[in-house]
Amino acid sequence: MKRTTAAFAASFYFASCVAAADTASLEEVVVTADLRDRELRNLPASATVLDARTLENAGVHHLQDVLALVPNLNWSSGTSRPRFFQLRGIGELEQWQGAPNPSVGFLIDGVDFSGAGMAATLADVERIEVLRGPQGTVYGANALAGLIAVTTRAPERESTIDTRLTVGDRGTRGVAGVLGGPIGDGETAWRLSVNHYESDGFRRNSFLRRDDTNGYDESSARFRLSAQPFEHLRADVTAMWVDLDNGYDAFSIDNSRTTLSDKPGQDAQLTRALSVRLDYDRAEAFDVVSRTAFGDTRSVYSFDGDWGNDRDWGVNAPYDYFQRFDRERRTLSQDLRLVSRESIEQGADVAWLAGVYAMRANEDVEQHDVYNGATVVDMASDFRSTNLALYGEVEWRLASKAVLTAGARGERRGADYTDSNGAAFSPDATLVGGNLSLRYELSETQRAYLTLSRGYKAGGFNIGSFVPTDKRDFDSEILHSVELGFKAENADRTVGGDVALFYMRRNDQQVQTGEQLEPGNPGSFVLYTDNAARGENYGAEVTLRWRPMPQLLLDLRAAMLETRYLGYRFGERNLDGREQAHAPEFQYDLGFEYSNAQGWFTRVDFAGLDDFYFDVSHDERAPSRVLTHLKGGYSGKHWRAEVWVRNVFDRYYSQRGFRFGNEPPDFTPTRYVQAGDSRH
Repeated sequence: MKRTTAAFAASFYFASCVAAADTASLEEVVVTADLRDRELRNLPASATVLDARTLENAGVHHLQDVLALVPNLNWSSGTSRPRFFQLRGIGELEQWQGAPNPSVGFLIDGVDFSGAGMAATLADVERIEVLRGPQGTVYGANALAGLIAVTTRAPERESTIDTRLTVGDRGTRGVAGVLGGPIGDGETAWRLSVNHYESDGFRRNSFLRRDDTNGYDESSARFRLSAQPFEHLRADVTAMWVDLDNGYDAFSIDNSRTTLSDKPGQDAQLTRALSVRLDYDRAEAFDVVSRTAFGDTRSVYSFDGDWGNDRDWGVNAPYDYFQRFDRERRTLSQDLRLVSRESIEQGADVAWLAGVYAMRANEDVEQHDVYNGATVVDMASDFRSTNLALYGEVEWRLASKAVLTAGARGERRGADYTDSNGAAFSPDATLVGGNLSLRYELSETQRAYLTLSRGYKAGGFNIGSFVPTDKRDFDSEILHSVELGFKAENADRTVGGDVALFYMRRNDQQVQTGEQLEPGNPGSFVLYTDNAARGENYGAEVTLRWRPMPQLLLDLRAAMLETRYLGYRFGERNLDGREQAHAPEFQYDLGFEYSNAQGWFTRVDFAGLDDFYFDVSHDERAPSRVLTHLKGGYSGKHWRAEVWVRNVFDRYYSQRGFRFGNEPPDFTPTRYVQAGDSRH
């Protein structure tokens, strides 16, 4: 297959209506991922909301394209798309074995996709909200570090027909469409969106002479229905189907983008999900909100573990190692809450809510490891968990400009795990979290807040024949956070921004790490979760948006982060005072966006990231980087055309790295990294 030399892609839209390009002031931003919908300026916490316009102008196809727009958000690779996220330096790096135990919650239309974030394409997405810091009251154990919530476009009361076509280099092509409109008297509306995207990817397999072993083949469909069957009852239903059949051939012995694998891997995910939200407003003092969600995800994750072939190993052949994980995860959740009719922003002196949450999750995993033609691991495991939580929050207006908020959540978690090796665990825990906030209105356009919060994350267990005996289980982590923030805009809303300062103290900090336990045996490389004695994370987030004229928008999103382990030893390594893994000290995105009344638009982003440690078992680091992304085009009344280039200057960078022995005959510990995407 011949690779084209250009590095660009283009999309063409045909729509029933394309929004006007320019506006004289900044748009109002509303947060919906919190317990109660409210303007971002009234939220006593650090959050980022990427609205539809931002996603349209800065994004391309996947959540991966806009992650740099979120301060203090990082992600670890090792997969074809981001699955594992870190907020303020806290989050998982991978999950191969054992029970799912996320630190960063991930929702799509209310369905829990934590650990399965590769399903987040940007097709027909209305907004992406990121809440930073422990969400002890809102979401509990699965959101110790924060939450990412994706919301798709709701049905409209007018007929909608949208079509999108995409072409680009490296075999990139895509098609997407949207149909929707009212039913009957207009109280009921529907919306159907479909999307397909494929690309050869960013690797060249020189042994197989193929360019598509790390490619993308992604399809999705989503149906939304909004109805009011009775006077006081509104129902919103979302059904989604996601089919991702991506290749995974990312690592090479020389850390280049040219691979030598003879058995390229697969990173596939098939998801079916359904969510139903009911809003009932018959009672005089409060509303009843119910959300039921179901998800079924089947995934295949496999890779060539030796990253080579016997021809290139030469006299050291045979050396062949392959791993495959087949996973099925099913979740069913119910959230029922009572919400006082009037909020503080609507004039109430006291606003409250109370709720109950229940979730059941089942996860079945089959692992197959083959070494030189012989099966060395053939294991099946079954994990079942239940969560039951009670939560509540009260807001008081203490004075005309001061609002006090107090919230709490108590959660009971139980789990059962068994596998074909005879391992069996039944951990359970009762965990308590909450928040206390004081918000003060300095003026009509300025807010300051102080928030104290407590988050938690359940303990668990590690499995696998090579896991050390003293590392079989790990304790729950408790996090205490203090955050001070300021949000402001000028009177005509042409300049706006916010700053947040935070300090977090982590007790029994959970640490994910990997090490090769037997020198000369790559099959003994094991990943597991450990507890550090303590840890601390502190820093700042800054967002600034300025529209000096209706046609021009400048935005800066930046973060600073300091992290360290306290009292932690990993084997012979004393890590006391060392930075935590995947926690860069600074990051930023500086964006310039221009659009005029004639329909022309362009945007350029400069995304910078400081260097960071890959892991705790070694001192290898990802170098700092600055990537440049460019997008431009033209919007007509019913159509839009755009072209883009990402990583304009083709910078080499790495997103995940290890240090272990993988080259015969000596298997000397060596630095290996997964290179990031080249210019495209």
